[in-house]
Amino acid sequence: MSKPRMWSPEDLAEYLGVPVKSVYGWNYKGTGPRFRKVGRHVRYRPEDIEKWLDASQQAG
Repeated sequence: MSKPRMWSPEDLAEYLGVPVKSVYGWNYKGTGPRFRKVGRHVRYRPEDIEKWLDASQQAG
């Protein structure tokens, strides 16, 4: 069984429709989805992105 591939900051920005700069800002502030460093590269697991989105959902 293969695991889903990890996402880059560019992938996440495209998915959310936000600038990549916003994604890096969230990483710096600690407010974005959980990420991992793979060498010099930042990567996100799809399940961590979904958890973050669910947790940040606002009632409205």
